[in-house]
Amino acid sequence: MQKIIAWIMVILGAMHALFPVAPKGEKLSLDGYTLVFEDEFDADTLDTSVWYHRALGERRAGYNAESQVRLEDGKLILRAEYLEDGAYGAGWYAGMVALRQKYQNGYFEICCRCCRDKDFWSAFWLQCGTSYDHAVSAGGVGGAEIDIFEAMEAKYFPGRLASAVKSTVYCNGTDVLEDRIDRCRVGKYYVDDLYGSFHTFGLKWTQSEYIFYIDGVESGRTSFGKGVSQIPEEVIVSLEIPEKIKQQPGASAEFAVDWVKIWEEQ
Repeated sequence: MQKIIAWIMVILGAMHALFPVAPKGEKLSLDGYTLVFEDEFDADTLDTSVWYHRALGERRAGYNAESQVRLEDGKLILRAEYLEDGAYGAGWYAGMVALRQKYQNGYFEICCRCCRDKDFWSAFWLQCGTSYDHAVSAGGVGGAEIDIFEAMEAKYFPGRLASAVKSTVYCNGTDVLEDRIDRCRVGKYYVDDLYGSFHTFGLKWTQSEYIFYIDGVESGRTSFGKGVSQIPEEVIVSLEIPEKIKQQPGASAEFAVDWVKIWEEQ
């Protein structure tokens, strides 16, 4: 009987990893919170006094470059494509931007239309420079990477299974293994028409846990590690480059962002 139960648990775990679930939690409430930042990208060019181009240069199988970031029709567009005459030579290029000001706690939200591509993927995340340092991260209290969402399932699955996002927390120092990055997969969530429509993805970072939202509905929460990050972190929007790219030159992908907003508890 114990073996049967064990096998059932393994099967259920595999199904959970394969099949995304729809968010079914509480509706978002921002009572007691005040809007402290918003960018609706209505200007002609990115405000580089507020944002900066992050991780410029080589990244995995390609490069991040300023050329891959533009504003168009009130949207921030991050583009991936192969450039023969790119800033760092011939190769695949994409864009990544981050806010210059760092934030600690609050509610962070993006409204965006994700890129559907079997190589590049859209992401909205927080990170600090000590996220993977065993001694400093100290189980997450000294810094963590908080992936509010990554839309990368089109790389692995067709149809409905591809219309999903993942939320994950990374840190180091939850155990004695210094070289192992600690990870908590909060969940994989189905989002209707993920690649054709705009959706909101948010994180409420409290004193005790991380709470994730999709279109204003709670999708998951965690207090993984030894506690939530206690230091300010970067807010990052990126079109991510994979380790290997199967696309041929001439192909392209775009991640469109309508706005980014941040609230703080008062």
